[in-house]
Formats: sequence, C-alpha cells, structure tokens
Amino acid sequence: MWFRLDTALTGVAVCATAGLLLLPHARDAGAVLAAQEDPVALADAQLSSALRKDPAVLARNIEEALAARDADLAKSFADVAAARNVQLPDDLARRVTEAVADENSASHFASRFATGFVTGNADDVGSLSGTVAGDLFVFGDIRDVVREGKHMAMGEDTDHLILGLAAAGLAVTAATYVSVGGVAPVRAGLTLVKDARKVGRIGEGLTTWAARSARGVVDGPMLRAAVADASLLRPGQTITAVKAAFRTEKAGGIVRLAGDVGRVGEKAGTRGALDTLRIAQSPKDVARAARLAEVKGGQTRAIMKMFGRGALLLAAGAFNLSMWVFWALFALLGFVVSIKATTERITWSWLQRSKAKRARRDLAVRQDALLQDISRKDALLRDMALRHPAPAHSLAPVLVRG
Repeated sequence: MWFRLDTALTGVAVCATAGLLLLPHARDAGAVLAAQEDPVALADAQLSSALRKDPAVLARNIEEALAARDADLAKSFADVAAARNVQLPDDLARRVTEAVADENSASHFASRFATGFVTGNADDVGSLSGTVAGDLFVFGDIRDVVREGKHMAMGEDTDHLILGLAAAGLAVTAATYVSVGGVAPVRAGLTLVKDARKVGRIGEGLTTWAARSARGVVDGPMLRAAVADASLLRPGQTITAVKAAFRTEKAGGIVRLAGDVGRVGEKAGTRGALDTLRIAQSPKDVARAARLAEVKGGQTRAIMKMFGRGALLLAAGAFNLSMWVFWALFALLGFVVSIKATTERITWSWLQRSKAKRARRDLAVRQDALLQDISRKDALLRDMALRHPAPAHSLAPVLVRG
C-alpha cells in the first residue's frame, strides 16, 4: 500500500515539475496562437516572448545594425526598446542618435535624391524621393515602358511585371496630379514594387502572383504601336498612347498591392516597405504588413527583422506552438490524475487504519468482557464452595490414596 502511495506522490511531483517548466512556453505559444489573425497582437505576443527569453536581444540587434551602417534599422530597434520600456546603455542610445542625424543630413539626402532620380533605384527616403520625383515627371515610367515594350515588339524576353507597373504608374501619375496627391501612396508603392523587382528583392510567391496579374494589364498590340513612336522627348504623346493600351479593369490587384506598399512606406519608411516586399509571399502578406505598420510605425522594420514572415502570420511554426500547449495540458492532466490517485490512496489508507483501530478496540472490549465474565464465574464458584463445604467422608479416598 505504501508503495502505491509513494508512486502516486512521485507522479504528482513529476507532473508538477514538468508543468512549471512547460508553463512559460505554453503561455507564449497560446498568446501567439490566439493572436494569429491580428498582425499587431501577433507581433506584441512574439516580442513579449522574445524579450522574456533574451532581454539583451534589442541591444544586440542595434549593435549589428550600426555595424552594417543601417541607422534606420538601429532606430527601429530603439523605438521598440522605448515602447517596451527596455533601458538601453547611454552610449548605445547616443550612437543611434548620431547615426540617424548623419543619415538625415542635407548632404546625404541630396546625394541619395540624385541617385534615385537618375537610376530609379530606391533604398532610403532620399533615393525614394528622387525615384518618385522621376516617376511623377514620367521620366522613369516612360523609360521602362519603352524598354520593355520594344522587347515585346521584337519578340524578346519581356519583364511583364515591370511593364505593367510602369504602365499603371503612368495612369496613376495623371490621377496624382488631378487629385493633388490623393493617390500618392499608390504612386510611391508602384515605384517601390518596380524598384524591388529590378534588384530581385520581391519574395518568390509575390513575384509569381504579381507577374501573373501584370500580364493582362497591358494590351500587347496597342502597346507595340505606342512604343513604335514613343520617346522621352515627347512625354505627353507617349503617355496618351500608353494609357490607351492600359487596361484599368485588369489592374485592380496591382494597384491594391501598390497602395498597401505605399502605406507601409509612409508609416515604416522606404526600407520597411522594401523589407515587406522581400518577405511577403502574397498580397495578403503585404496587406497585413500595412496593418502592422499603421500601428507600430517605426518599430515595423525591427519586428520584421526579428521574426521575418512570422511577424505577419503564423505558418510552419503553428504545429510547434500547438505542441507546447498540448504538452502543458498533458502535464496538467497528469497532475490532476496523480492528485486524484494520491487522494484516493490516502483516503483508502485512512479508512483501513480506522477499521483496524476499531477492530482492535472491539477486540479489547470483548476480551475485557470475557475476563470480567470469567472473574465473576470464578468468584461465584468460590462463594459456593464457602457456603457449601464438601463432607469429610468425601475426602477419605483422597487420604487413602495419598
């Protein structure tokens, strides 16, 4: 019996220990699973878990960003630290401030603006401003349409995504002027997607979707006729011809994608938008990134740097997270079962001891009663012997034998 009780108590101890070890992981996993449909809540849950496991993770990432001369990313991690009330070393905070000030200096901005305007490649605020300016003046889009359109006319390999984005850009540019900037996020988003495509910084899944969607955006025969006489020296004529070949009804998906990218760029910066395009595998990922950037702003880059696509949605990790919760529940069930078994065995032991004690008490009572009865009978016999002594002749045989 004692062996069975010891076994139950051991089960309680083992399950309780396992539960305590699993609880932090299960709690974090449960929070992440519960937040999987909300990118903001998902990011908060993952940040909380990461900071509990490694409080120095933010400072370490800031050091790495500064070493890579990425002041924007360092500032993003500093913003996360401020939002989470994580105290950074004074020297590290000072270095971040100096790096950001240097990157935002007038000379640096002017240099990057010129680079973006001439090359059409954007990787920061300055170069994006130059690239967007070039596209607003239709310089960049006409250049891309003419180049890709001529490839199409000659039967050469054509980048339909660049072609579709540039054609959409020309159409949106006119709308930008008409609405005095009302669709500027879409315009900026188209530029960012186009630039990311040129340097291969769009996720594979998103590239496949965008290329497929862009194929129907432009009417091939009409575009061939348009680019035959297209020229940067006649932008008005070129825009009119390209707009005629542009199928507005087919461009809804591309324009929505560009709008989401533009909103990420507005809240999280140009590099935040480019990071989004790099990790996204579908337009839904970009839309979730826009929701995240709307709330987290400058923290967005740091969040995506730490968690990648996992900052936007739960993918392969869902099974592992579910297993943490499962094992924690299993440990809880084992603890409850062990408590039940222990309680039953303690109760059974108490009942057995009570029965044995009662039996011993009853036996003692019966023995006392029996002894008292024997004593009474013995006393009665002695009393009778005194009252009625035996005759003398009854002793003669005894004397003779003696």
